Amino acid sequence: MKKICLLCFAWLVFSANVHAQVQENVWNKMGDLATQLYQQGEYNKAVALAKNAISMAETELGRDHPEVAGLLNNLAVIYDTQGQPGLALPLYKRALAIRENSMGPDHVSVADSLSNIAILYAMQGKFDQSEPMLKRALSINEMALGADHPDMANTLNNLATLYAMQGQYESAEPLYKHTLMIRENALGSEHPDVASSLVNLAGIYDMQGQYAVAEPMYKRALSISEKGLGPNHPSVAAVLENMAQFYERSGKKTQQSACLKRAAKIRALAQ
Repeated sequence: MKKICLLCFAWLVFSANVHAQVQENVWNKMGDLATQLYQQGEYNKAVALAKNAISMAETELGRDHPEVAGLLNNLAVIYDTQGQPGLALPLYKRALAIRENSMGPDHVSVADSLSNIAILYAMQGKFDQSEPMLKRALSINEMALGADHPDMANTLNNLATLYAMQGQYESAEPLYKHTLMIRENALGSEHPDVASSLVNLAGIYDMQGQYAVAEPMYKRALSISEKGLGPNHPSVAAVLENMAQFYERSGKKTQQSACLKRAAKIRALAQ
């Protein structure tokens, strides 16, 4: 099986405050800042702030409060993005348990937790554990949000990626196309999530040797990511890494080398 990069999944789901009555306080502000640092690719700083926010929120609200679950989820996302699934998984599972107990099994936050755990399992090759979680998340989101909501697109995308990772391209392609349509309609044609969908759809054609179809999709995804996130964002590096794999498979060694060199420079800046 050929490698598919983590970018092929929709972004791991960060959590916002779930209760409107929660007032701005130190742990809340720290959690928000940790999210901003994560989005800027400053993962080590984000981890330190996220840990402090969790400790303070547990003291103030209790260990089983939904807000604590959100902070746990966000720290797990940071670890997951850094390639530390062993640290991420217990945090994801604790967040899921809190949400199911306090918010009910059909809450959208439960779907978010399910999706994050499913992505982690998929990246470990545990497809049998991943698929039922994604299907449950899809059902929750469809009931709660409607069929054309951007979060619905995220879950469709992730299920498609699961199929793609197993070489089930005929199952993945219509889901990716549906995801791209929802995102372009809901978010606009230049949104970073549209870039993610383009990478995924390009990957389907790429893996089947349809290089002429795939290349313009990769290039459009790179352009959108650069404009929306900045030229040195880690997500730009991820697109470049996908493109490098594409150029290797299509025999374009010069382009492959250029993509890898630029991606490595971006990764170095984020450390």
